[in-house]
Amino acid sequence: MVNMKPESAFFPKQGPAITINKITKMNQKIVLITGATSGIGEACARKFAQGGYALILTGRKADKLEALSEELQQKGVKTKILVFDVRDREAARKAVESLEDQWKQIDVLINNAGLALGLDKEYQVNPEDWDVMIDTNVKGLLTMTRLVVPGMVSRNHGHVINIGSVAGDAAYAGGNVYCATKAAVKALTDGLRIDVADTCVRVTDIKPGLVETHFSVTRFKGDEKKADHVYQGIHPLNGDDIADVAFYAASAPEHVQIAEVLVLATHQANGTVINRDPNRKESLS
Repeated sequence: MVNMKPESAFFPKQGPAITINKITKMNQKIVLITGATSGIGEACARKFAQGGYALILTGRKADKLEALSEELQQKGVKTKILVFDVRDREAARKAVESLEDQWKQIDVLINNAGLALGLDKEYQVNPEDWDVMIDTNVKGLLTMTRLVVPGMVSRNHGHVINIGSVAGDAAYAGGNVYCATKAAVKALTDGLRIDVADTCVRVTDIKPGLVETHFSVTRFKGDEKKADHVYQGIHPLNGDDIADVAFYAASAPEHVQIAEVLVLATHQANGTVINRDPNRKESLS
């Protein structure tokens, strides 16, 4: 029998709001980004840095986080690095709790960490792969929400931006478990928006279509030829496109809540209809 720790061991109860209000606040907004080592997460880091934010960069790869942090610091950006895997709830808790008080006053949480593994049929999926997808895409998002949002509620200020997917709207062939995790992200985002509706905390679900990042290389476990095939015959989105949308949502007036945004490449109609033409000559900028 597994010896489970009580919830309070992972998520201590928040103190009264007055305790938080006494803390000296930084003179700029703070964004915490999960999965900041590449792709959409890295693009969000650069975009929010340009927008004047201080950054808390999290991910599993310390070397990549350090390189990005050093690059941004040379441009005058304040950064903090937290190295952990969102699947490890205890490591996530310790990392967030290690922040100095002023860094804990997070204005924007971007739950970006996520992945897909394989395109096997549902009855042939490796159970280890579905564990990784569910633990990262769903439970990891829940962990970060549970760690950060109570502070936002106490301060009556904050914004949660979850990176969902068009895959959460309808399943596609071979997408089974991944699509289910992104459907869960949509439901969790909608549920959180309801839960904080009596506060000034905002909640946004950004649902990208085809985005050319390291995502497909991960899905095919390092097979770059298979990954490249995903984007053949179409001009896909890139991480910067999604970062622009995230920053737009975060920059809206506080009485405006961008609840959900579906972002597709021009020749993608939905999760399954994509017009591919290897001879397409247009140049889309």
